[in-house]
Amino acid sequence: MNPVGHPGEAVTLHGKYDGQPGHAVVQYTTVNVTTEPPKDHIIWSLCCFFYSNPCCLGLAALIYSIKARDRKWVGDVEGARHYGNTAKCLNIWATVLACVIGLICIIVISVVASQAQAAVHYINQNPYSHWNY
Repeated sequence: MNPVGHPGEAVTLHGKYDGQPGHAVVQYTTVNVTTEPPKDHIIWSLCCFFYSNPCCLGLAALIYSIKARDRKWVGDVEGARHYGNTAKCLNIWATVLACVIGLICIIVISVVASQAQAAVHYINQNPYSHWNY
């Protein structure tokens, strides 16, 4: 890759190259790779922290997101990428755990409500059967 302000050059080789006599011209292509800044996932971490914080994973994700943002401002791209990936993993775990816990709560509440309704229906059908004196 050529730095800005330095043009590319064609370099000639003297001697034989792959059995061909004479001069050979080496051609190359300059590729400029623009790297996007690493993501810190701060919004996702805030949502996990405020809305679903199972096992304090939302707090840990928020801390790593803030560290990633600090590393990005300092200019440490690799450190920011590392902290951002850690925050992303913690956010995934917090989101999955919150969904599983929420689903379990919905199932438990549904089963308890169904059993309570069945008990009330049984008592209404047999009003004095639970008085065993």
